[in-house]
Amino acid sequence: MSDRLWAPWRLSYVKTDEPKRPGCFLCNYRDEDHDAENLVLLRGKTAAIVLNRFPYNNGHLLIAPLKHKACLSELTDEEHLECLQLITQMVTTIKNTMNADGFNVGLNLGKSAGAGLPGHLHWHVVPRWDGDTNFMPIVGDTKVIPQSLDELYSLLKSAL
Repeated sequence: MSDRLWAPWRLSYVKTDEPKRPGCFLCNYRDEDHDAENLVLLRGKTAAIVLNRFPYNNGHLLIAPLKHKACLSELTDEEHLECLQLITQMVTTIKNTMNADGFNVGLNLGKSAGAGLPGHLHWHVVPRWDGDTNFMPIVGDTKVIPQSLDELYSLLKSAL
């Protein structure tokens, strides 16, 4: 008998018949008052931190300006600074609360660069641990995420 992997948060991502919400999800989250449901960890003056609903690794989050902007050149100095400050804050917070050994931090500019949401600039912060790679992605085309999004949200929210 083989083991089963439990990742219920990915169901809406893999289902093809589930209707997509109209508009930009980051703008929708900005305009709504359901932070825990939308996984919004923090709202700053010009930027926000949101957990990635479909993470590459445990602790994967997004940092985005509050305004819908597609290019770095559209950001004000204040937006640039706050986004970088939030990246720094989250790297420190995740390192201290989750004992991450390293991080991948980056953004995809434009659809051809892999941006899944090309109209709203956002940085990905992906924690990494020594030895966090294994055979599962290669053999089973499966990534194991060991913590639920609700648990992660509570952990990081309390650390902030």
